[in-house]
Amino acid sequence: MPRVPRMVVTDSGQKTAYHVISRTALDGLPFGKVEKDELVRIIRNFSDVYCVDVMGFAIMGNHFHLLVVMSPGDGMSNDEVRRRFHLLYGEETEFPDGRLGDYRDRFCSLSAYVKDIKQRFSCFYNKRKKRKGTLWGERFKSVIVEEGNTLIHCLAYIDLNAVRAGIVKRPEDYRWCSIGYHIQTGNKGGFLSSDLGTPDFGVDDAATQLRVYREYLYHAGAIEKRCKARISKRVLDEETVRGFEMNRVRRLRYRSRYFTDSGIIGSRAFVEARYEMFKGHFQATREKIPQRVMGIEGMYSLKRLTEG
Repeated sequence: MPRVPRMVVTDSGQKTAYHVISRTALDGLPFGKVEKDELVRIIRNFSDVYCVDVMGFAIMGNHFHLLVVMSPGDGMSNDEVRRRFHLLYGEETEFPDGRLGDYRDRFCSLSAYVKDIKQRFSCFYNKRKKRKGTLWGERFKSVIVEEGNTLIHCLAYIDLNAVRAGIVKRPEDYRWCSIGYHIQTGNKGGFLSSDLGTPDFGVDDAATQLRVYREYLYHAGAIEKRCKARISKRVLDEETVRGFEMNRVRRLRYRSRYFTDSGIIGSRAFVEARYEMFKGHFQATREKIPQRVMGIEGMYSLKRLTEG
């Protein structure tokens, strides 16, 4: 059965947020501390080369998540294309002027960005383990995410992976996720975007954004989910005493599959508009209708392209 084309927004001048998920083809949990550290380093390096803002990430024992905002290339100067080329290949490498347009397109491509990350890590992993062959499973999943309320839900889902897996009690204790990187390194090198999806909270400065997001994250992580660990009431109470000040707790009740198995997620208007852009990708003859995400007011999803 032929692969379904990936949904990628190509409108000129339009930024787009994506949730990316990729899993290894190997059994068990092959990624240890060294592998996780290296994958973070590789993601950080390629994020300097590509026109991408990294909102969040989580590196787990057999897969990784990325929440990124890709920028279009129409506003990128020729000198900027050359600068990014030399970041990738080194200052000594001569830039092929005849391929200026090709590299402008590449540095704004989600597929090229994720491909470079996975290939570079595969080389590292295979050399370290003295092995050959495929490391990654099927091609990566990507979900188009509406910025604003939907984006902060998705970011929280990513940052809570280690808590839900029972690895840590507090999300920032896990250094291989975005909240851990923010807290443990002070966002070293400006790797991650500082807005944390919190503009709708009326927050401007980075320090307040981080505090507001942590409060949101802890309340989301304290909600019980079937067969999943959660942030305990004791830990939540401790953090509350230490400075959470939001008057209204926005509790998150969602089905995690919407953030990994939806083709598009956001408000009904956002999902309908994106569906119109990609109707040609679908094999079904009937119109697809946005489905409400249970437990999150105003959020809708479009099932993955492989579903009827």
